[in-house]
Amino acid sequence: MKLTETLEDFYTIKIKGMPENLKKEIGHFNVFKLDDYVGSTCNPLPYTRKDFYKISLIIGKNKVHYADKIVTIDDQALFFANPQIPYSWEHIDENQTGFFCIFTDAFFSQFGNLKEYPLFQPGGNPVVPVSAELAESLKIIYLRMFDEINSDYAFKYDMLRNLVFEIIHLALKTQTVTTSLYSKSNATIRISSLFLELLERQFPIESITQQINFRSPSEFANQLNVHINHLNKSLKETTGKTTSQIISERIVQEAMILLKQTNWNINEIAWCLGFDESSHFINFFKKNVQVSPKNYRLAEIV
Repeated sequence: MKLTETLEDFYTIKIKGMPENLKKEIGHFNVFKLDDYVGSTCNPLPYTRKDFYKISLIIGKNKVHYADKIVTIDDQALFFANPQIPYSWEHIDENQTGFFCIFTDAFFSQFGNLKEYPLFQPGGNPVVPVSAELAESLKIIYLRMFDEINSDYAFKYDMLRNLVFEIIHLALKTQTVTTSLYSKSNATIRISSLFLELLERQFPIESITQQINFRSPSEFANQLNVHINHLNKSLKETTGKTTSQIISERIVQEAMILLKQTNWNINEIAWCLGFDESSHFINFFKKNVQVSPKNYRLAEIV
């Protein structure tokens, strides 16, 4: 299987350029017109797992390959891609139009929980056919995203989050999601879901008296009553990442939020995130973000 496509890969391959501060953002969001990336001159998308979310309004005949399914889109549909399920895209004809937005899990930190929605769960149905009338309403939502992202409004990112949730709820109201891609006996999916739920249950950190309970892969394996090797294998199959990678990424995300949104000192943040010594936290943060926690806090990030 191909390696996971990162945001950096997406911008390098598709946009031919990299947004400033991409690696230093707490969360990322952007919106695009699908017309610019489909047609006879475009290469087919490889069957890969992404490390970001993507919601596409597809108008035109397509085939979407995801997990062990192939879904044909004859007219128009919404497609909800998530980091857990690899997919590929096959354009059946050249008459394609639509929109798509991409965002990271961190963009919605402390703003709802995307993982609770069936559209983004490993057992959910990510392809939702929509009527021509609903497609017109969805076009308006995407056009509003363009207006907001280009505006100077101080709370435009909250507006964008609301617009994403508006699309999610319209899709859920359109389709009762009851089907599953996987058998209930699939232990790999179940273990991965339980791990992610246990990890997320520790966040957000809202007080300097709050400390995460589990930080090492072995601690999570013990809680889930599975061997660490089995947990690693399950997560590698469903996410493309190791247990340590997923834990580190989530701790880094929370550390960035606490450094920017609180006045807690480094020692307090380190303790909350499960580090016995602040020096261990500083080294961990520098390894993952390439700057020290102090310099990250002082940096002006747009």
